[in-house]
Amino acid sequence: MKYLYAIITALALGSASAAELKIGVVDAERLTRESAPAQRASKQLEQEFAPRLQAIETRAQRITELQQRLEKDGATLSAGDRRSAEQELQRLSLDAERQRREYDEDFNTRRRQELAALFERAHRIIQRIAEAEGYDLVLQDAVYRTPGADMTQRVLDALAKEK
Repeated sequence: MKYLYAIITALALGSASAAELKIGVVDAERLTRESAPAQRASKQLEQEFAPRLQAIETRAQRITELQQRLEKDGATLSAGDRRSAEQELQRLSLDAERQRREYDEDFNTRRRQELAALFERAHRIIQRIAEAEGYDLVLQDAVYRTPGADMTQRVLDALAKEK
C-alpha cells in the first residue's frame, strides 16, 4: 500500500521517478469473455450440466401439461381427483424449484472454480510479462488507460498458447 501511495504521490507531483514508471492494465472482464481457457471451460460446463438442465426442462414441461389439463378438465373432475391433481401440481412445482436452485448453486460453484483457475493462470502470465517487459505496476480494470498500457491482448495470446 505504501508503494501505491508513493506512486500516486509521484504522479501527482510530476516527479522524474514518475516519468520512469511503467504501468500496465489488464481487462479481467475481457479475459473471462475472450480467453481460450474460459471458452473451453464454458463449453465443458454446458456439457457437464446439460443432463440436469434437460431434467429440469422436462419437469417444467410436465408441470405445464398438468396445469393445462387441470384448467381444461378441472370443472369435470370430481373434488377428490381435482384435489389430487392440485396436490401433484404443487408437489411437482416445489420439487422443480428445489431442483432449479440446486442446479444454479452447483453451476455457479463450478463456474467460480473455473474462473479461479483461469485467473490463477492469468496472474502467472501477467507476472511473467511484467517481469520480462519491465513493468513496475500492473492494474486490473482501470477506469481509463491508453492503448499502450493495455496488456490484455498479450495475456489472451499467452493463455491461448498454454494448454
